Amino acid sequence: MAKYRLVLLRHGEGAWTKENRFCSWVDQKLSSDGIKEAQNCGKHLKALGFKFDLVFTSVLRRSIQTAWLILEEMDQEWVPIQSSWRLNERHYGALIGLNRAEMALNHGEEQVKIWRRSYDVTPPPISESHPYYEEIYNDRRYKCSDVSQDNLPKAESLKDVLDRLLPYWNEKIVPELKSGKMILISAHGNSSRALLKHLEGISDEDIINITVPTGVPILLELDENLRPLGPHQFLGDQEAIQAAIKKVEDQGKVKSAEK
Repeated sequence: MAKYRLVLLRHGEGAWTKENRFCSWVDQKLSSDGIKEAQNCGKHLKALGFKFDLVFTSVLRRSIQTAWLILEEMDQEWVPIQSSWRLNERHYGALIGLNRAEMALNHGEEQVKIWRRSYDVTPPPISESHPYYEEIYNDRRYKCSDVSQDNLPKAESLKDVLDRLLPYWNEKIVPELKSGKMILISAHGNSSRALLKHLEGISDEDIINITVPTGVPILLELDENLRPLGPHQFLGDQEAIQAAIKKVEDQGKVKSAEK
């Protein structure tokens, strides 16, 4: 019997996800398909009988919008939401805005996979001349964060994501979980992967093979020491989930017409 249960998910498809671009800290809304994914996620969680006490999101609107849509579908709009930049997507540095398939064509699929999925490889940092630098670093939401804007990352590996996420997990989320609250975390692909790595003890080498599709809830059942009682569970139609996982994995590959 699980002592604690936690639902984690990557937000619904974003506008740039649909365009196969590195979105990262650029604040994109959900696509029309992403809205449907979030709504379907909420319907499925409601059908399974989940009742949330608290929701955590990043400060990026695709994460927050997903949480709103899920709670609306579950008739649980009143549930409190707390947001932190520490749950943000990985900062992809100079790669932000670039098309993954075009990057694969220019740099090779293996290099793009390393940039996207490896544990401790950091992409080139964003510079002040980058077209999205001002949009990110002049954003008012980061003036309210728990670090100065000068100390916000300019590029991150997955290890960096885990390092900045863990204090928030330990200091904010764990106490709420241990108080008996049922928690939903509406995060991103890499913040979700980082948390799964931490909770499940996934090795640095094996984390490259962990894929989190958009809009699919993940159930984690934990013991009194917050250790998983089994592997994480994707909730929903398993055939559709495997197709969604393949879709994410194919984003970093050269399109067949270009090969």
